[in-house]
Amino acid sequence: MAYGPGKYDSLATLVRRRARARAVIVLVMQGDHGNGFSVQGDDESMRIIVPLLRTMADDIEKDLESNLGRPG
Repeated sequence: MAYGPGKYDSLATLVRRRARARAVIVLVMQGDHGNGFSVQGDDESMRIIVPLLRTMADDIEKDLESNLGRPG
């Protein structure tokens, strides 16, 4: 869930503070607490994050297809 603390909320807080960022997304694969993510940001940032993630997913999928020659 994007609102409320996630498994990696404390790590996201650390990253956001160190980067002095308005918003942050932390995605962890096979970490100490398993797979998970944490998103932090104000409402305006959250509205921007949704289309950004869709674009990122499309770009990653295209890269995989071109590098591996098959769909993700």
